[in-house]
Amino acid sequence: MKISVLGAGRWGTFIAWYLNRIGNDVTVYGRNTSESFLKLKETRSNEYVTLQKSIKFSFDLDESVQSSDITVISVGAQNLRSLLKSMGEYKKDKVFVLCMKGIECETGKRLTEVVVEEGVDKQKVAVWVGPGHIQEFVREKPNCMVIDSYSEELTRFIADSFRSDLIRFYYGNDVIGSEVGAAAKNVLGIAAGVLDGLGLETLKGALMARGAREVSRLIGAMGGNPLSAYGLCHLGDYETTLFSKFSQNRAFGEAFVKGEKYSKLAEGVMTAKAMKKLGEKYDADLPITKAVCAMMFDSAASADEILKLFSRSPKSEFYS
Repeated sequence: MKISVLGAGRWGTFIAWYLNRIGNDVTVYGRNTSESFLKLKETRSNEYVTLQKSIKFSFDLDESVQSSDITVISVGAQNLRSLLKSMGEYKKDKVFVLCMKGIECETGKRLTEVVVEEGVDKQKVAVWVGPGHIQEFVREKPNCMVIDSYSEELTRFIADSFRSDLIRFYYGNDVIGSEVGAAAKNVLGIAAGVLDGLGLETLKGALMARGAREVSRLIGAMGGNPLSAYGLCHLGDYETTLFSKFSQNRAFGEAFVKGEKYSKLAEGVMTAKAMKKLGEKYDADLPITKAVCAMMFDSAASADEILKLFSRSPKSEFYS
């Protein structure tokens, strides 16, 4: 199968490596103005993975998408719409798999909603979510992930085509829950990093339980299945996001509370802002999200925002 991967960052290069590993004809698209992509093309390596010699590189977006059976997108969530706008009308007939976890901050739209708004057939859009770190996958350490879409046929086709001894895919049946859960876990990752930075790692158990409950309320309010928050898209991803040394969101939160600079992408920052808007729109109580958002965007806020959560008035554990 011919697959194009749009985006040559950390996750995009792994996806190219993985899909080639299981026998697909893979092309990686990147901009000819990107120094990192030019270096990748020249060396076939970055700090995470070394790409096989059979993987091709392209600077031509139109050709990359038009020539593929499936196009996998792995760019920053806030850059998705502009990428789609740069494609021609041909995109409406192509199959896309989204391999990023976020919510469009300006609109509060889920990423599949963005793709459909930009002219792609709703029945031809899927998401690839769930736990796993590149550093572990390339060492042949397996994990479980989820493929979800609006079409059961497409979900099963992609999951069956992409599965291997390294990744066991489950069939998703709740696009709202899969997308919101996957995006929200990055916000919890930042909060976990703050606790690490404060030396309060023992509170991560409470953070996990309350975080999953918070996200389940939002998913339910948006019309999804609240139980999705307890699946692989969210709770199942907590080990890699809240505890792992490889988690960029966790590392960002720890660096933030310590006053240190962190240069890598932490999608949870903008996701917190988007989720806060969604909580207000759907009248869902999101105290952890609000605390993270305050730390990121309120100059007067500090790590105390997380600690304030523990001084809230008592509530029933499973209040609606």
